[in-house]
Amino acid sequence: MSKSIMRRFILLGFFFLLAVTFFLPSTPLSKSLPSLWRDKFPKIALGLDLQGGMHLVLQVNTEKGVENHIQRMSKGMEALFKEKKIAVSEIKAQGAKILISYPGADAKTAVEKAVGDHYAIFKKVPEKENAIAYALTDSEAKRIKEWSTSQAIETIRNRIDKFGVAEPHIHAQGKDEIVVQLPGLKDPDRAIALIGKTAVLEFKLLDESGDVKKAIDGQIPDGDELLYERRVDKETGSVRQTPYLIKKEAVLTGDLLTDARVSIDSQFNEPYVSLTFDSEGARIFENVTGQNVNKRMAIILDGNVYSAPVIREKISGGRAQISGSFTHETATDLAIVLRAGALPAPVNIIQNVTVGPSLGEDSIKAGIKAAIIGGILVLGFMLFYYRLSGLIADFAMIINIIMLLGAMAWLNATLTLPGIAGIILTIGMGVDSNVLIFERIKEELKTGRTIRSAIDAGYDRAWWTIIDSHVTTLITAAVLFQFGSGPIKGFAVSLSIGILINLFTALVGTKVVYDMITQRKRLERLSI
Repeated sequence: MSKSIMRRFILLGFFFLLAVTFFLPSTPLSKSLPSLWRDKFPKIALGLDLQGGMHLVLQVNTEKGVENHIQRMSKGMEALFKEKKIAVSEIKAQGAKILISYPGADAKTAVEKAVGDHYAIFKKVPEKENAIAYALTDSEAKRIKEWSTSQAIETIRNRIDKFGVAEPHIHAQGKDEIVVQLPGLKDPDRAIALIGKTAVLEFKLLDESGDVKKAIDGQIPDGDELLYERRVDKETGSVRQTPYLIKKEAVLTGDLLTDARVSIDSQFNEPYVSLTFDSEGARIFENVTGQNVNKRMAIILDGNVYSAPVIREKISGGRAQISGSFTHETATDLAIVLRAGALPAPVNIIQNVTVGPSLGEDSIKAGIKAAIIGGILVLGFMLFYYRLSGLIADFAMIINIIMLLGAMAWLNATLTLPGIAGIILTIGMGVDSNVLIFERIKEELKTGRTIRSAIDAGYDRAWWTIIDSHVTTLITAAVLFQFGSGPIKGFAVSLSIGILINLFTALVGTKVVYDMITQRKRLERLSI
């Protein structure tokens, strides 16, 4: 055997063994493998349609994102006017506008100059008497809407990562929609609650001079709001709501958090969420608690009061806690959303599809059955029509499939039902390549060439035709991967990997077998 044939044979054997090594941990045989091999090697992940799970389509309320941004800008303007000692009567965010009331013409000029110098992203809109109205420029409003969607994707991804779902698929769809696929999810209700929670954490002081009973009847003082603390009795399951009259202005917000984790109360053995603020948050918290000793502060998440403790002393160190009727699971979920950050805008679930594991199992069986039947028919046809050469092609096809699955395991790729279709299509393309080669060899034999030269000529002259068909298919697969959704991407991945491996097995795998046969003995006739 020549050195060239030996090198190609070793190369083929190496890649085959490598593929088997990576593929076996993804099969039922993994149970009998050594733990190091079974646990440390990457595996083929099953998509949502094969193992069940949840498919959500969320719509981001981007208009609310703009309003939230306007609200923050109004606070910045208020601080700017105080710094420049500009007298204004009121600064109020109204939807997508900021309304600035002023006492006189001089103040109006100063306000316009300050806003023009420091807030170029705002434009003046029709104003009321003794008030200037500002709205975001169209380009800035568009940017904030796009940012709201992209930031919501990152926030949801962070929450899901901490939730522990393997291989989640989260991507944008259109201008304001987010697709979330969670394969293998066991608790869909918990996931929905975790994903959709806005997680706006606020610390506000109670208005203890106000009358809560009058507030319940609708007489809420200016600058206050009526919020409720909801507690569930663990024994009876009854819900008790306690009303609080709370000042609207937040003294501290959750965007200054650096950590949130679950701790256990040593006295009552109940879980609570321990909070840690950054240096700025710690400074504000220390000042607020120092100035409001013996007063009550409400800890509010998404408009719900979790607790309203009395401030006994100035609290240093930037630490606080949220206690309530928590189970360990609810406390963990709350800590997750606080660590991952608040959503920049509310999200609404517009599509919720849960795929059961039994449906996924049926899909796997149907896909495998289709692949086996198709493979057997193709193998049988090649063997019947091309005889020994067909057997060589069948050998290459089996190696092709094993290498494809091994490569997908190595890349930790996700296998979907369309991905199985991609594998079946790869089988067809592998056969097509060999058919081109074999027919070319038959033509060369008819011209009177020797078997060895006919084989060489068949491979050489079919080379560019095979390359052309595979490259065009590869380009199509690349486009599908770039612009397709989850299942389409799965099809594109398996097809792309299969095409590249097919080129190797068709042009190297079968050729090395022919070279080995023709070198060992002089053939008088080729079974083709």
